Amino acid sequence: MLTNKKKGIQLGLTVLMSMSLILSACGGGSNQTEKGSTSKEGNGNTAASGNTGKETGSKLDPVELTWYYPQWSTQPDTKSVEEAINKITSEKLNVKIKLMPTDGGSYEQKLNTMVAANEDFDIAWTSFWMFNYAQNARRGAFAQIDDLLKKDAPELKKSMPDLVWDALKVDGKTYAILNYQTITNKEGFLIQKRFADKYSLDTSKIKSIKDIEPFLVKIKENEPDIIPFAMTRGGNFENMKTTYNNLEFISNEAIVGIYRGDSTTKVVDVIQTPEYKEYLDLMNSWYKKGLINKDAPTVKALDDRKKAGQLAVTFHNVLKPGREVEEKNASGGQDIIIVPTSEPFVGTNTIIQSMQAISKTSKNPERALMFLNLLNTDKELLNLVCYGIEGKHYTRLTADTIKLTENSGYNPNQTWVFGNGFLADMQEGQNQEVRDLTLKENSEAKSSPILGFTFDPEPVQSEIANIQAVNDEYGPPLNTGAASSDQKLAQYIEQRKKAGIEKVVAEVQKQLDAWKQKTAK
Repeated sequence: MLTNKKKGIQLGLTVLMSMSLILSACGGGSNQTEKGSTSKEGNGNTAASGNTGKETGSKLDPVELTWYYPQWSTQPDTKSVEEAINKITSEKLNVKIKLMPTDGGSYEQKLNTMVAANEDFDIAWTSFWMFNYAQNARRGAFAQIDDLLKKDAPELKKSMPDLVWDALKVDGKTYAILNYQTITNKEGFLIQKRFADKYSLDTSKIKSIKDIEPFLVKIKENEPDIIPFAMTRGGNFENMKTTYNNLEFISNEAIVGIYRGDSTTKVVDVIQTPEYKEYLDLMNSWYKKGLINKDAPTVKALDDRKKAGQLAVTFHNVLKPGREVEEKNASGGQDIIIVPTSEPFVGTNTIIQSMQAISKTSKNPERALMFLNLLNTDKELLNLVCYGIEGKHYTRLTADTIKLTENSGYNPNQTWVFGNGFLADMQEGQNQEVRDLTLKENSEAKSSPILGFTFDPEPVQSEIANIQAVNDEYGPPLNTGAASSDQKLAQYIEQRKKAGIEKVVAEVQKQLDAWKQKTAK
């Protein structure tokens, strides 16, 4: 999405509510090896060595830790789950956890207010798209944990690939623990199988975005109640940017980035690139042909129409293994096929989507990290947080698979918010093969040439705010095809220049060059 400061949130919420996300990893499963591969043996609990035994807990002073995280549905049984969690953490760490689930729609505002007021708390969920990780690390909201990791959580370092830890660094230091899940982007189409079969779609011939058009035309001509290509007001260029000549965004708010194949890493205003105009012209032609829903420039979500099975084709940039099952559940039970238009890719923002950070105001940062270490290495504890109490909130089907109990009082459906998605049990319908494929993609995907770089927008904050206002005005009609590039693109570019885009590009370039020079040493 290109038009809204909260586009990352909008995308995340859409995925959360309709298919359990974003950024949602495949539920849990096996323990990890140092390289991030899945161990086939020992799927039981893994205690954090040296810190989690009964003897260790008894030697530590008792403390209580507050843990803030976003939640998009009320969980009546949270208190009973908290009590069960504390039986484990009290015995192993002499720690009690006070769960502080906060409505996802107000989470960022609440946490920003707490940080501004210097309120005491211990742990908080953070991301690049909500309660911004890098910005909060730079303004001193989070504790720097590199030394603590070595002392109190050595297992965590081994549980994820090195590139994860590279991406977590802000100005060379680590301030958070990743909730390990899929860390790649892979762009492409999500297509209802019934229409692909009915109209004999040859997916092997779809190599670029425009190759899907003949299929969309058939849907338009023969399926009056179906949207051929569904889109919301943000458009799809951000999701399609890799397909369009390997563009990579550095600042989503300002819409600037680099070409991944450019060894000079020259920062460009994406709106002025030929790839963006090519996208606009294609979308405009589709919109005029009736292939895109007419309300695309104004609609924020299509969940109801998706659940009704009315979306023939959509586009997504996280085509992780198992996406078909998630999409089927969100599409009224209609089978979905995936047609990638790019290879898996790892960038800083594809990794830092879901993390836990320790507050700078925490009175017990060491114990907070010990808890996070336990949460990400002890399967019993992670299952409790993710799924609740066995026999009450879920039943066990196999050693590694569970079935959630309907209307049980606890089903947050957000393993990706809590911890290592490869450690928790799998839910009914998930399988180990999908997890293994996800881990394989995590380890083999091509990495960004600027992995680990995070832009600090503070020096150009006012310019970015002005640019976002321009984006909000011009983006929706252009990005959804409702307006042609001939009508609006020149104005859009000119207004972005007046808002200060050239100053932003120069600042990003300055920071990127300094980062490259520093990391080259």
